[in-house]
Amino acid sequence: MNKRLPSPRKQRNREATIQSMLDAARTIMREEGVAALSMQELARRMEMRSPSLYNYFSSKMDIYDTLFRVGISRYDAHLEEMLKTAAGIRDEIRIGVESYMTFALAHPELFHLCFERPVPGFVPSQTSLELSFGMLNKAYARVSQFAPDLNPKVSPRQVVDLVIAVAHGLTALHLANEPNLPSGQGRFGSLTIAAVSMLEATLLVQGVIE
Repeated sequence: MNKRLPSPRKQRNREATIQSMLDAARTIMREEGVAALSMQELARRMEMRSPSLYNYFSSKMDIYDTLFRVGISRYDAHLEEMLKTAAGIRDEIRIGVESYMTFALAHPELFHLCFERPVPGFVPSQTSLELSFGMLNKAYARVSQFAPDLNPKVSPRQVVDLVIAVAHGLTALHLANEPNLPSGQGRFGSLTIAAVSMLEATLLVQGVIE
């Protein structure tokens, strides 16, 4: 006997409930810390009994994994939107640093979940890792197109990884010290221009003109 599919209305209601649960989970993570998410608190905010949550997610780690994919997808879209204005490798480097911090300031809970290790025991699923590495491989391929402009001692992969390392360091320090200030301001946020200049001097062939 074929299993009866849910009606479109029931499916829409289920999707809306899942979205509400994810929104509530993100609020908890933003207010109390990413690792502070609990099914009991989520159920309280959803005005549901705790066992009812398991009709939508198999576990708390399942919620984290879903939000990991949300975060990676949103950052990818954010970066791609900013890269539309890029006119060369210098713009690519600048945007690589700026987009990281602006995303983190807009979605700190997703930034911590996706780019740090705040939850003991959480390991992204294979599907989530494929999404993450897919974005990284896209960046490698993009920078490879600028190989003639790059310092021959540094591979395109190393260029991407170094930009990520610098961007993450500045962003993490900015969030830890002055999270209420916008990108470009504060002790560490104001270092963006200097960091980009440092990266250009290290990563590019001297005299590159765009």
